[in-house]
Amino acid sequence: MTLMSASPTPSTRPEPTSAQVRRWRRYLADEQAEGAVYRYLAARRDGEEREILLGLADAERRHEQHWRDLLGDRAGKPQKGALRTRLLGFLARTFGSVFVLALAQQAEQRSGYGADEDATDAMAADERVHGEVVRALATRGRERMSGTFRAAVFGANDGLVSNLALVIGIGATGVSAGTVLFTGIAGLLAGALSMGAGEYVSVRSQRELLEASTPDPDAHHVIPDLDVDTNELALVYRARGMSAQEAAEHAAGVIARVAAGHGMPDRAAQAYEEIGNGWPAAISSFCFFASGALVPILPYIFGLYGLPAVAVAAALVGLALLGTGAVVGVLSGAPPLRRALRQLGIGYGAAAVTYLLGLAFGTNVM
Repeated sequence: MTLMSASPTPSTRPEPTSAQVRRWRRYLADEQAEGAVYRYLAARRDGEEREILLGLADAERRHEQHWRDLLGDRAGKPQKGALRTRLLGFLARTFGSVFVLALAQQAEQRSGYGADEDATDAMAADERVHGEVVRALATRGRERMSGTFRAAVFGANDGLVSNLALVIGIGATGVSAGTVLFTGIAGLLAGALSMGAGEYVSVRSQRELLEASTPDPDAHHVIPDLDVDTNELALVYRARGMSAQEAAEHAAGVIARVAAGHGMPDRAAQAYEEIGNGWPAAISSFCFFASGALVPILPYIFGLYGLPAVAVAAALVGLALLGTGAVVGVLSGAPPLRRALRQLGIGYGAAAVTYLLGLAFGTNVM
């Protein structure tokens, strides 16, 4: 029978090369920096999320010890981690937001332990699992801010693209700078009002649909008077999609709960809270669209006209589109640069079409 050889201990391990020592020191510094990120994030949270983040920090500390054991006396003075990890630590210490969790998720996914023979299989597996843990925490944050984020990004992006397209399309026809400016202002107001009204109708429609589908809040008062042997309540749950056995068991549990004086949970109130109110949603959508639509007309407000105004407007909108695209990329866990360039391409593509149409149907005089 062949015996498997044990992993070499520090005393029997071959003398490391200088390249290995440098790599181990870099790994040690990165693990220290990543552990600090999780501790900073934990300090801004409480309850279960705090415990999870501290657990991740403890895991990074175990990884630190692995590299310390390999380095021994060669560890030297503490080094700084990678620039992106140190930047992540600054953001975690200063803000502690879902953006930091999204960036930490990307950092865990970039771990090179899987291809490094000096890292254990357990460490490589840890890093993969850490990525999933951070992904789950970031998802919680995304869900909490999903409504506001959607309104902010899509409202501002729509304002940027639609008003840039309108302004340079009208400008390409050869009309005066004043006409372009007032057209842009009209586009800002029309679009913002449309966005606000649409958001209000959307939220109100959701609430009305919920009201139509929500059980009568007073119906549970008659539960103590039901005939337990026939149990009409089970028919209610069967009508809602349960099987006969599931409905009977659930109805029996509800009757027992009400008989014990515990009452019924108010799930409708929670659902209404999640949907929100129509007016705040409408106002925020109006403001986000207007803020984006203002950017393309800024050159005309400050007296520019013709091609210089078009160029400045396109440049300002381009920067804003890169920003919104990068934010989308960070929060979605995707490469920010790729998402930023996608936003830029879509925005410039729409604007180019209207500009060419303006040239085709206008006087061709700027």
